[in-house]
Formats: sequence, structure tokens, C-alpha cells
Amino acid sequence: MTDHWATVLVAVRVVLLLLGVATTAISFRAYRREKAQYLRNATVGFALITLGILVEGFLYQHTDLALTQVHIVESVALACGLGVLLYSFLR
Repeated sequence: MTDHWATVLVAVRVVLLLLGVATTAISFRAYRREKAQYLRNATVGFALITLGILVEGFLYQHTDLALTQVHIVESVALACGLGVLLYSFLR
């Protein structure tokens, strides 16, 4: 990957991480205010999705794992996060 595209990738990942942290924080504040279980579950779901973004970027930049392996790890975290979000919506 060229240096230009690597820089763009890092910049996009930082934006995604900031948006994920902000969304998780807002969800957590709503949970603390309302004390509703579905808001707690939504917070956990957003946190898992954000963790997936963070882990993928870290693994890609700092390990020798293949890109496919890195995407599998990210996909598992995203699936868990979306599953928890779905559960929070259904309750």
C-alpha cells in the first residue's frame, strides 16, 4: 500500500473511532439518566462496534496477520455489537 493510501486509511479509521466513542458516550449518558436496560445494551453494542474498528486498525498496522485474518477479527466484533444492538431494540 502506498504511503498516501495508508495515511488516508489511518485518517478514516480515526474519524470512525471518534464517531464510535462519541456515540457510545451519548448512549451511556442516556442510560445513566434513564436507567433503562435497553440503553445499557445499546451502549455495549456501540462499544463492541467501536472496539472492532480499533482492533482492526491496530492488528493491521502492528501485527503480521493477513488482511483476511484482520477482517475476520473485525467482523466478529461487529457481529457481536450488532447482535447486542438488535437485542436492545427487541426488548
